[in-house]
Amino acid sequence: MDSAHSETSTVPTASEKHRNLVSEPMGDKGVADLAGIDDNLGVTLKEKGFDKASMILGQFLVMGRSKDAFISWLKNISGAKTEQAEDCYQCLNDWCKEFM
Repeated sequence: MDSAHSETSTVPTASEKHRNLVSEPMGDKGVADLAGIDDNLGVTLKEKGFDKASMILGQFLVMGRSKDAFISWLKNISGAKTEQAEDCYQCLNDWCKEFM
């Protein structure tokens, strides 16, 4: 491996977050561990009472895993952009397929 590969960003991409979350049980992961949720959205969600990924998963499940309802809710509560909300939806949906 050359040195260019050892210098990687410390901020995980949405796809890295997705892969990490879907590869193991939810546990006590923070809300910012979800794909699509950056640090700023994480702070906003924490201020609204959603500090754990499992709490967002709960909302997702209460909404019957509805893509449109979840994306709309996440955008409204956090100010997420459509792409961010879609990334989060896909991450949670894939996690459910793997573990439920």
